[in-house]
Amino acid sequence: MSFLDNLENSLKTLEGREEKDPRDAGRREEERSLALAAAPWAEKLKDGTFTEALLMEAARVGHKRRVKIYIAWLGTTLRLEMRERKLDLRPTPDGVVAAFIIDGAEQPARPVDLDGDPGVLLDAWIAAEPKQ
Repeated sequence: MSFLDNLENSLKTLEGREEKDPRDAGRREEERSLALAAAPWAEKLKDGTFTEALLMEAARVGHKRRVKIYIAWLGTTLRLEMRERKLDLRPTPDGVVAAFIIDGAEQPARPVDLDGDPGVLLDAWIAAEPKQ
């Protein structure tokens, strides 16, 4: 048996195991349904005026404090990062939540009002104390 034949048989065996394991299928289906339920909120977060205003305010605050605020999209999550602080805006089936991560410790998530003032959220993020 050649190397390629052996590799092909191994791959077929692995694929067969994946199809037969009902736990993996159930977990994948659950993740898919959660992603579909959060999709409208992810769309609002990505294309909404709140995000545009938040990014403008972050640039203003960063300039005022003389610090760079890094911005990244991680899938559907919007992350702002300033020194040891991170702010994750995560779409969920119930809305968008903000998670403050300070010194590597994540604080409890709080809901975000996408019709509200993004400056309030930024101020809360910057003023948040590390969780002891």
